[in-house]
Amino acid sequence: MSKFVDKLQRLSKSSAPSIGFHPAASESESSAMLLIAGLSGVDVKEAKVVADSNADAGLILNQSFDTETVKQMVEAVGDIPLGVFVKDVSQDKVNELVGSGCDFVVFDIKVPGAVLQQEDVGKFLMIAPSLEQSLVRAINGLEVDGVFINRGEESSITVEHLLIYQRFSELLNKPLVVTLPSLVTSGELNNLWQAGIDGIVIPPAQPIEVFAALRRMAANLSKEAKRRRGKVGVILPQYGEDMVIEEDEEEEEI
Repeated sequence: MSKFVDKLQRLSKSSAPSIGFHPAASESESSAMLLIAGLSGVDVKEAKVVADSNADAGLILNQSFDTETVKQMVEAVGDIPLGVFVKDVSQDKVNELVGSGCDFVVFDIKVPGAVLQQEDVGKFLMIAPSLEQSLVRAINGLEVDGVFINRGEESSITVEHLLIYQRFSELLNKPLVVTLPSLVTSGELNNLWQAGIDGIVIPPAQPIEVFAALRRMAANLSKEAKRRRGKVGVILPQYGEDMVIEEDEEEEEI
């Protein structure tokens, strides 16, 4: 199994979730959110910084790479799982990445569907916040291990962003990771966690001190506050009666 996927699953199992994948807070875990180091390219020196950063994973964001260089990057990050964001990738290319030691791949909705059948690597779908909600819900039926949300270039996290993330966390039963174009404050990190985000991709080329500060922030996320999440119901008007909410699925047993 992908080491990164395993970390996400352990993050979930460390708590007692009420609905779906997203975990409630747990006192048994030192961190309530995973930190993924963004890599601007395939610079081995940059990878070595990530190896010393205590990040949960690394993600190559640059599309200009070859599998031999990825193999060197995998060796440089050591025990930290390394992923690659790919576009227009074939199943053969994914097989090459797996052979180089790549732990997981992140791809957009334009890739060939055959990639979903790959079983030797973690698979994550990158989506835009503007993706139609009907398509977001349909992701639950895909053979992917989670969803990355591309935040774009906006530097601040707005209320609109948080509303979108909250809505996605209600629609999806898979873990959510968001890419960050800039660093966040402890308050912003807490807002992301409350909205149902399970991990963040940290902007590339950050010093080790930044990772240490973010790790402390993640460890200090409120473990007692409940994250707002739940099933999305359909409101059905009843003649002569109050409105009722019909759930899409049966309640999961706890």
